[in-house]
Amino acid sequence: MTRMIIGPGKYIQGSGEMKRIAKHVDGLGESFFFLVSSEGLKRVEEDIRESFRGSRAKLVFGVFRGECSRAEIERVRALYREETCSVMVGIGGGKIIDTAKAVAFYERAPFVVAPTIASTDAPCSALSIIYSEEGIFSEILRLSRNPDVVVVDTDIIARAPVRLIVAGMGDALATYFEARACARSNAGTMAGGKQTLAAGALSELCYRTLLEDGFKAKVAVENHVVTPALENIIEANTYLSGIGFESGGLAAAHSIHNGLTIIRACRSLYHGEKVAFGTLAQLVLENAPIAEIREVLGFCRSVGLPVTLKDLGIDNPNPEELMQVAERSCQPGETIFHMPFDVTPATIYSAIVSADSLGKIDNH
Repeated sequence: MTRMIIGPGKYIQGSGEMKRIAKHVDGLGESFFFLVSSEGLKRVEEDIRESFRGSRAKLVFGVFRGECSRAEIERVRALYREETCSVMVGIGGGKIIDTAKAVAFYERAPFVVAPTIASTDAPCSALSIIYSEEGIFSEILRLSRNPDVVVVDTDIIARAPVRLIVAGMGDALATYFEARACARSNAGTMAGGKQTLAAGALSELCYRTLLEDGFKAKVAVENHVVTPALENIIEANTYLSGIGFESGGLAAAHSIHNGLTIIRACRSLYHGEKVAFGTLAQLVLENAPIAEIREVLGFCRSVGLPVTLKDLGIDNPNPEELMQVAERSCQPGETIFHMPFDVTPATIYSAIVSADSLGKIDNH
């Protein structure tokens, strides 16, 4: 049995790190393609150019068009080749980062990730989640390696909308419970082997950090300040969750997220918001102790994560539509089959409906 843990070559987190990005990527190449949103470009371009001042490096900025789709990946690849760049840099949220990682994979280039929000655990992983042009989950692209460098500027993240850090906590919330399920079933992980003790420990630390510092971090972002609690939550959302999900394993929570993407009302939600509800459904599915379910419900309510279908935008749940979500969650190859027991669309449907009811009635 092969155990394996993987991660980025270097993880850097702190105040003002974007202003030092040239130092952090030194030695990777001489021609950098920065993929960033139009709004993000306004916020970071000056810092990046100042960081490289005096350097002979070529800097190219490309604007992301909004969806990590096959079409967008190919469009950015063409720009990257046209500019004869040698290093790919993704700056922004999960979809920008996943697009940049996919381009680097196909172009066989070094790649750097600089998240401007802490809304997902995408920055550290060797995966890209690809969607259709309409935002429906399509596939997981497995990359040959993790990012060479991850640079996290906590000042930038503190200025982002609070909903984004909360969504990141929703994504991170699943980490421990999915890793625990994979440990019980001895399932393989996204890293390519079985779970290591280190990955399991980081997954549990991720959950404990959320419980301890999640609400305090939310308050810090509401005030656009960096506190020790926010630093801890950024690390939990980005690094602990990133290592934990990839080397600890995914299970039902993320599969249920994938199923929820077929519902139009859910497409305006962030990844982590749907994953949080998927975590509650997974706990119901595995008949977790009620004390644990209440602990998770309490955490979600404290930071503002969805705990009911209505919270997800599904005001009048249609049983047929929910069964389609359950069926999509159980497609061949889904990580829901890492659960330590048999699952079917019927059991997933029941878990979704029951999680919704618990979210409505449990106020303890």
